[in-house]
Amino acid sequence: MEQRAEEIQQALRAPQLQGSALVATAMGSSVSATVAVIETMNAQVAELAQELEAHFEQHPDAEVVRSLPGLGTILSARVLGEFGDAPNRYATAKCRKNYAGTSPITRASGTKQIVLARHARNMRLADAIYLWAFASMNPSPGARAFYDYRRAAGDTHHAALRTLGNRLVGILHGCLISHTTYDESTAWGHRAELEVTRAA
Repeated sequence: MEQRAEEIQQALRAPQLQGSALVATAMGSSVSATVAVIETMNAQVAELAQELEAHFEQHPDAEVVRSLPGLGTILSARVLGEFGDAPNRYATAKCRKNYAGTSPITRASGTKQIVLARHARNMRLADAIYLWAFASMNPSPGARAFYDYRRAAGDTHHAALRTLGNRLVGILHGCLISHTTYDESTAWGHRAELEVTRAA
């Protein structure tokens, strides 16, 4: 084993093939240009984030949306922007879930029944909700417990996150309709009671 390690070290330390000085210079210039572009983009992203935060905080629903676990300024703005802020646009939580594409499609044939994810949906909103669901599990014990329950029931990681996202959209709808901030016990208390009932 030690002999093999020494052979590998010797091979790596031996002179290697190199490109011409002209090619090396060209590649160096290309890398320098790429670094400059990335630095400029990072500066623009930071500036955009500052503007977004300043303007988003002025929105009347900002406090409500930001109160939900997993939603920071940028993700909150994405979610609110894709849903729109017309107060009467969604009559029920089900309507909001259908628009988001998080509510599942159930198909039955004879004795078989399958549940499918919706593919015709606003992909920007779907992506934001997926990220939101993932981010919510750390600050919210209820969201984490719900995800773990879905995984134990046989859902894949992605399916469990989609189901959690669907639940979070319903919670968001309730908060926006009543214009109240998120409350962990209100959002997930009924599930805790259900688990106690099952265990009894």
